[in-house]
Amino acid sequence: MTEYLLDSLKDSVRLLPFLFLTYLLMETLEHKAGSVARKRIQTAGKFGPLWGGILGVVPQCGFSAAASSLFAGRVITVGTLLAIYLSTSDEMLPIMISNAVPAVTIAGILATKVCIAVISGFFVEFVFRYIMKRQEGKINIHAICEEERCDCQHGIVRSALIHTGKIFLYILLISLILNIIIGVIGRDTLAGLFSGFPVIGEMAAALVGLIPNCASSVVITQLYLDEIIGAGAMMSGLLVNAGIGLLVLFRLNRDRKQNLSIIAALYGLGVFWGVVIELLGIVF
Repeated sequence: MTEYLLDSLKDSVRLLPFLFLTYLLMETLEHKAGSVARKRIQTAGKFGPLWGGILGVVPQCGFSAAASSLFAGRVITVGTLLAIYLSTSDEMLPIMISNAVPAVTIAGILATKVCIAVISGFFVEFVFRYIMKRQEGKINIHAICEEERCDCQHGIVRSALIHTGKIFLYILLISLILNIIIGVIGRDTLAGLFSGFPVIGEMAAALVGLIPNCASSVVITQLYLDEIIGAGAMMSGLLVNAGIGLLVLFRLNRDRKQNLSIIAALYGLGVFWGVVIELLGIVF
C-alpha cells in the first residue's frame, strides 16, 4: 500500500506546475472570452449547434452550466444544448497537457469532438423540429437570471490555484485507486475488460462520463493515457461529460421528462460515436 501511495504521490506532484500553468491560461481565456461566447450562443439562431460545438470546446469555466441556464430560459435550443454538452470535456485538456501529450493528438481529439457535436446538434434539431413537430417554449428570463456560478470571480491567479489544488487531489486519489486496481488485477486483464466485449467498453465509459463531477473526466482521461481503454471508449466517456451542466439542467428546467430525454440522447450519442470510432479503427 505504501508503494502504491508513493508512486501516486510522485506522479501527481510532477504534474502540479503544468496543471497550474494550464489553468492560468484557461482562466485568462475565460475572463477575456467567456462573456463573448455566451452572447454569441444567445444570438446564434438556427446556427446554434454550429456555434455550440465550436465554442463548447474552448476551456471556459462553467460553460455547460451557462448553457443549461440558457436552455432553461429557452434562449437556446435543445440541439445547441446537446452540441455544447458533447463538445465540452471538463478536465481532459489540462490533464493531457500536463502529461505532455503531443499537441497534434490533443488537437485531433478536440477537432473530433467539435465535428461530432455539430453534426449531432443539427441532427437532434432536425428530429425535434421536423419529425417530432415540436417547438421551443417562450423565453423565460427569470430562469436565466438563476444561472449557476463557479469560482471564477476570484481573480485569475487565485482561481487557477483553486482549480489546480482541487484537480491535484482528484488526480492523487484516482491515481492511487488505479494503481491499486492495476496492481491487484493486472494491466492486461483490466484492459481486456474494456476491449474484449464490443460496445460494452463504450457503454461503461459513457456511464462514468455522465457523473457530474471533475473526477469522471479525470478517470476517463487517465485510463486512456494508461492505455487501459481505447479511443472509442475514451471518446464515449468524454462526449457525455457535461459536468455540472447536468446538475444545473435539473435544477432550473422544470420539465423532468424532457431532462431525462436529454440525458438519454446524450448517452446514446456518446456510445454511438464511440462505437463508430472503435469500428473505424481511429486512433489519436
